[in-house]
Amino acid sequence: MNASTFRFNSTVSLDQRADALVANSYYEASATRPAADDPVLSGALEADVCVIGAGFSGLSVALECRARGMSVIVLDAHRPGWGASGRNGGQTLVGFAKDDVIEQQLGNDGARAAWALSVEGVALVRERIARYGIDCDFTPGYLTVATKPKRVPDLRAWMESASRRWGYDKLAWLDTDEIRSRVASRRYLAGVYDPLSGHLHPLKYCLGLADAARREGAQLFAHSPVVEVVRGTRPVVRTAAGEVRCRFVAACGNATIGDVLPATVAARIAPIASYIVATEPLGQERADALIRQREAICDNNFFLDYFRLSADHRVLFGGRASSGGASPMQLSDQIRQRMIDVFPQLGDVRIDYAWGGFVDVTRNRAPDFGSIDPNYFYVQGFSGHGVALTGIGARSVAKAMAGDTGTFDLFARLRHARFPGGPALRGPALELGMMYHRIMELF
Repeated sequence: MNASTFRFNSTVSLDQRADALVANSYYEASATRPAADDPVLSGALEADVCVIGAGFSGLSVALECRARGMSVIVLDAHRPGWGASGRNGGQTLVGFAKDDVIEQQLGNDGARAAWALSVEGVALVRERIARYGIDCDFTPGYLTVATKPKRVPDLRAWMESASRRWGYDKLAWLDTDEIRSRVASRRYLAGVYDPLSGHLHPLKYCLGLADAARREGAQLFAHSPVVEVVRGTRPVVRTAAGEVRCRFVAACGNATIGDVLPATVAARIAPIASYIVATEPLGQERADALIRQREAICDNNFFLDYFRLSADHRVLFGGRASSGGASPMQLSDQIRQRMIDVFPQLGDVRIDYAWGGFVDVTRNRAPDFGSIDPNYFYVQGFSGHGVALTGIGARSVAKAMAGDTGTFDLFARLRHARFPGGPALRGPALELGMMYHRIMELF
């Protein structure tokens, strides 16, 4: 095998697990997909840019490249929004999963620049919703809450760092009485309110991005898994039935991309399954009584709960991270109990939907943007912050393709360690690590 060519192994097992996780998805049930899927790639085509993956990242790369006059082909093994972009919690957030890692590695000036870009990412989501008329139920407002006395000073310190060190001064502190006046739960001891962040219906947003990319002139192909990328000055991206000859490649498949990237890069992320349940509709009055201003909410534990209200007045409650990919139905009773721990008044409420999906995380939970060659880029490792950060990752890639590497180089300075053990042992190693953190959270 030529050293400049990657040939990929099958990812049927992971795909089958992902299919099972989405079988009872509220998002799929409440979104309208096009009557027909995009065509399967057949024959040889040419484009300036070939994008692998039709989720938030890939579709955003397509839009950014089209805005710069480049022709674009997007290939997806399934169809737009099949992966994490169509399954996640919908939280649209400034900042990063581990802000302290960003500052440790980039320094204060770099952290301020990265934070400003994350704020730009949320603004970009809002801008695209408005520009393309994407009906995705965007709701502003986000609460980070503390459940334990020892977590309260941690939360306060994070808020002060965001304001004083990273330049984000929009946050407001909520003491126990204030947080309980906004969220009808005795579980929370304090909170931080962010008016810019918010939440949306992720699948509707992703399908809106796909429609926008088509309207802007990108060509989308579904059910066209990549089997080979031949690297060089003019890369060739091959599927079973066709190929794309291009100037640039952008790999944007994240957790379910398979072996598109070299093993040394792929080992820097791991697929983590996360699960969500949706209650029956509660009616507006009962829903509003739970979360008065309808913010999205997340606690600051390592294994966190996140939840929000849907446009049709359901509670969407998520958590229970796992690398094993257990069935959502197996875990729905556990997640329902976690919901009732927060809202005992929902003890009589039925669960209508339970689903999950794989999100890609890095060991340090910082995003991983990089390039294999000067014309072969990748973005991965959004670690739960992908709704907004994917837009910034995509913009940094498109700007780099056009010769402006400043933003891309900032994120490429982040250092990432590989998960130990290779693909076969990555899951068990992760489970051991997560077991340690579960034990530590008991104290």
